[in-house]
Amino acid sequence: MSAASRPTSKDVARAAEVSQAAVSLVLGGKWPGRVSAATAERVRAAARALGYRPNLAARDLRTGRTRTALLVVPALTNEFFARVHAGAASVAAAHGFGVLLYPSPEGTGPATDPFASAPAALDGVLASSMAAQALSGIGAGALPLVMLDSDPATGPGTATVNLAIADGMRQASGHLLGHGHRDLVHLAADVDTWTFEVRAAALAASVSAVPGARLRTRRCALGVAEAQAAVTALLTAPGERPTALVCDDDLLAAGACKAARRLGVRVPGELSVTGFDDLTLATAVEPELTTVTLPAEEFGARGMTALLTAVDGGSPADEELPVTLTVRGSTGPAPART
Repeated sequence: MSAASRPTSKDVARAAEVSQAAVSLVLGGKWPGRVSAATAERVRAAARALGYRPNLAARDLRTGRTRTALLVVPALTNEFFARVHAGAASVAAAHGFGVLLYPSPEGTGPATDPFASAPAALDGVLASSMAAQALSGIGAGALPLVMLDSDPATGPGTATVNLAIADGMRQASGHLLGHGHRDLVHLAADVDTWTFEVRAAALAASVSAVPGARLRTRRCALGVAEAQAAVTALLTAPGERPTALVCDDDLLAAGACKAARRLGVRVPGELSVTGFDDLTLATAVEPELTTVTLPAEEFGARGMTALLTAVDGGSPADEELPVTLTVRGSTGPAPART
């Protein structure tokens, strides 16, 4: 279609029987409180019927916008962050924004700026606290910033969007304690970030509230092989074995189950195991994992919604999304002890 034959906002206004200003408000997403919902729908219907698309390039030249957001995560290989990206990208696309995905090359450490000037290339940044150190190298301090899974009291961003991590750990530990487990081990991710500190504190508080219950901690890197090695050492050490393992991540739980199976320790007959995240892996192992289900896509979507609010000059509120314990075959009653 030639430029001369393309429908204009004036055509949409004429078809919807409204002013061009009303068309701009509706198609720019700024109509609430200014035009009625019925009028907004009439404008959208007219735009669809005519095949009208706003000239975003011209609008961006006027506003200085790039319509680009940066999502900073620790690694692309982690399924959880892939789902976060999917949720964030869906919301961004619905608002005419693109998302650059930037995995911190050093995982949770600092990163170099991938842009000549981040403020000139971006409208805002959405970042996981697990990759928070990367922000210092990106040079995005002048941009709207929303943090994911970060301490709302000390986070550097405009707002934080969190998952109810502490509640998830309370649900997991409550499930095990309710099944009579009194000798628990926390298989903790050896990563120094806020989210894992929260899990450890919530688990310790839950166990300490139950008379006769004890909690030990074993730390290891986030990986199946590392978890298998740590749990093998734990289960072959002198003294009584724990009856339950509370793992910070499904990868750790899978490694724990692998170690138990190779040692002939029955899961859950002799050892119950819980995970965290509810990755695809959770139902690929046998027995399937009891784990804390995190709404990763909604998490990314809410984070991007908050960031776009900040980009538009608004003040997004801090949020916390609920999580749910999904009970499967890796947990059961504590074994009897003589």
